[in-house]
Amino acid sequence: MTALTTDFHDPEEYSARHLSVLEGLEAVRKRPGMYIGSTDSRGLTHCMWEIIDNSVDEALAGHCTRIDVVLHADGSVEVRDNGRGIPVDIEPRTGLSGVELVMTKLHAGGKFGSGSYTASGGLHGVGASVVNALSARLDVEVDRQGHTHAMSFRRGIPGVFDADGPDAGFTPRSGLEQVRRIAKKVTGTRVRFWADRQIFLKDADIAREALLDRARQTAFLVPGLTISVRDERTEGEEPYEEEFRFDGGISEFCAYLAPDPEVCPVLRIEGSGNFTETVPVLDEQGHMVPTDVERRLDVDVALRWGTGYDTTVRSFVNVIATPKGGTHLAGFERALVRVVNDQLRATKLLRASDDPVTKEDVLEGLTAVVTVRLPEPQFEGQTKEILGTSAASRIVSQVVGRELRTFLTSTKRTEKQQARAVLEKIVNAAKARLAARQQRETQRRKNALENSALPAKLVDCRSEGLERSELFIVEGDSALGTAKLARDSEFQALLPIRGKILNVQKASVADMLKNAECAAIIQVIGAGSGRSFDLDAARYGRVILMADADVDGAHIRCLLLTLFYRYMRPMLEAGRVFAAVPPLHRIELTNVRRKRGARPEDRYIYTYSDAELHRKLLELEKKGITWKEPVQRYKGLGEMDADQLAETTMDPRHRTLRRIRVDQAEEAAAVFELLMGNEVAPRRAFIAQGARELDLSRIDT
Repeated sequence: MTALTTDFHDPEEYSARHLSVLEGLEAVRKRPGMYIGSTDSRGLTHCMWEIIDNSVDEALAGHCTRIDVVLHADGSVEVRDNGRGIPVDIEPRTGLSGVELVMTKLHAGGKFGSGSYTASGGLHGVGASVVNALSARLDVEVDRQGHTHAMSFRRGIPGVFDADGPDAGFTPRSGLEQVRRIAKKVTGTRVRFWADRQIFLKDADIAREALLDRARQTAFLVPGLTISVRDERTEGEEPYEEEFRFDGGISEFCAYLAPDPEVCPVLRIEGSGNFTETVPVLDEQGHMVPTDVERRLDVDVALRWGTGYDTTVRSFVNVIATPKGGTHLAGFERALVRVVNDQLRATKLLRASDDPVTKEDVLEGLTAVVTVRLPEPQFEGQTKEILGTSAASRIVSQVVGRELRTFLTSTKRTEKQQARAVLEKIVNAAKARLAARQQRETQRRKNALENSALPAKLVDCRSEGLERSELFIVEGDSALGTAKLARDSEFQALLPIRGKILNVQKASVADMLKNAECAAIIQVIGAGSGRSFDLDAARYGRVILMADADVDGAHIRCLLLTLFYRYMRPMLEAGRVFAAVPPLHRIELTNVRRKRGARPEDRYIYTYSDAELHRKLLELEKKGITWKEPVQRYKGLGEMDADQLAETTMDPRHRTLRRIRVDQAEEAAAVFELLMGNEVAPRRAFIAQGARELDLSRIDT
């Protein structure tokens, strides 16, 4: 890695001596984000999983049956396994032990075609060495050849610590030590590291729930592997422990992920295929030589259709999750659509004149786990979020297509009924999509004011430009009257709602559509709802929720956001939903007119919280500026006149808007289900737990 040390404007003064070269682990410490994504909690968790994945690779190779992960109270992380142990003998080219080699050299490991691993999660050989470079201290112990071998490092440099902990005295020294004798049959590796706070943010931490979720996921993906998690960061309480083992593999994983009753039981699809890949291979002289290598790719898929409408598809390569998909997922989806369409034509559920079903129709209600295993997969980046191996698409498509066609054409009575139920569900999804599209096309913005389907209480704007138009959803008719006077009628539309709308997280689709307020919002936005929602058809560029700055207003915003998240989620994902931020107080200054150039509007200052009010009053007092007592506190939007509402909340030149986004969809879904769903017990537990953190002085009683 090459970096510039100074910015020179004169070309004559800029030469090769002004370049610096970062060697080895120095490059990791200089640019950690390139290797672990970030230096916050996400990057720290990535470091932990680099170590755990090495143990999982041992399990994939059939040499490890148990992995223990310990989050120590001092902030360190320890990973233990009973695999073969890192090699401790001397590597001839470098003269280093295997342990020191993999811990200090980038792109060093047993996953470069040596035959040690036929399929692994790691392929770049940088995981352990990167973690070592970013650790204030890393201790490694290896049980192998009848001895326990140990070694320590500080920021990637081997040496000896004179006490426990990362701040102990350190003496640099190379070499592996034998610390005790053990039985020859005992093997395994233990790695414990303390994150370097010079690199990671002070609040970077490993979330227990995220660790448990991925540990459970890995145990599903490697049948017979036991993964134990122990969290000792409990401050006086007993350490938290949980253990995972699932012998059913991804069939059990698919059933675990499924959120709805089944239309068909879990189908297991397995197969493999071969492909040829040209890769650079290290020869005996240490030269990289392009070589054609024969590869084998194993496909293992579990899927089932349920009665719901949501799609849950998880994809993995060698146990590593690929949240953004890749070639294997593309092949899976292509095979589903092709085989289903062929079978629908064959069974006459689709006529020759009908349009084929789409991917969205086939995926509706589908829960699937797609896994492939292959040596040296081609990922995009060290974070391994997308598989790029091109042959995976063809092989997965062939295997899934062949096995799924066998199920759908089965003559066995039970399987025939299940296949028929799946095909009918997909056809119904296609019919619903077409009906929704037809309905949506009748609700386009053209001639919208003459369209009787639009609610009469909508106060529309004149502009048809999507980029500028805004829809304010206003709480109450009293606030509507003021908002009419405060708005810019050229591009700001108003839709009043009465009080608190239906909680759609608990209600059915039919109940939601019967609710006048929910139906009015969906009709006015004009882009449909649910899976048929078309973001391009939305009549407004922005939707702004404008409610009172009190508890009831917050509840109304929460109910409205639940409606958008459940039935119009693309609006949230596109960042087109906002919450207005009305002020809570108005301070009327009494001596500001004495100052030269003061305007009438300068007599008023607005604050948006009690803390901001307190700070502002102290600031005014220090400046000798007086104000009218008592300070006005707004109980609702209706208490403002039009000028005040425009200046503080509606005028784009002065207002503040809070953009509502969905950054982590799974966590957002879990929170909506917890706070707004049908299950009362988890919500009660959440409220009871949060009550301990409540500031009683902030309750307005």
